[in-house]
Amino acid sequence: MDTANSVGETFGINFWGFAAQAFSFSIVCAVLYRYAYHPILKVLEDRRMMVERSFKEAADVKVHVADAERRASEIVSQASSGAHKLVEEAKLAAQEFQDRQLREAKAEAEAIVAKAREEAKRDYDRMLGELRNELARLVVDTTAKVVGRVLTEDDQRSLSEAATREIAA
Repeated sequence: MDTANSVGETFGINFWGFAAQAFSFSIVCAVLYRYAYHPILKVLEDRRMMVERSFKEAADVKVHVADAERRASEIVSQASSGAHKLVEEAKLAAQEFQDRQLREAKAEAEAIVAKAREEAKRDYDRMLGELRNELARLVVDTTAKVVGRVLTEDDQRSLSEAATREIAA
């Protein structure tokens, strides 16, 4: 031990001072271990769990976002097909309306033409009747002048009928 003391004295080591410092260091380590190390480890473990939970939640959010995007895509697809269906229905309705209007216009035009034909036939018949009467009168007048006498009613009627037959033929 003498050697150890001489070495210690040579290098300036004080054994009791060293032992006191080692004991103090041990107490500080024990206090830090008990009151600082465990709480720090607990905080680190809590943070690790929070980070894991955040990653899990992020993965869940990704799944939810993907599901929402899929549903949105389906909704857009359904809306698009619904819009196409509505457009087709509108086109069909417009075509039906146009066809109905065209039929009604044709029917109206045919009615107008039929009415005009009927009116023209009436006018023709009326004018033909007037022409026959006028022609019969002219025949009677001309015959009366040619014959040089006044014709009786029977003569006038027979000449009128004969002229009407001639005109009708």
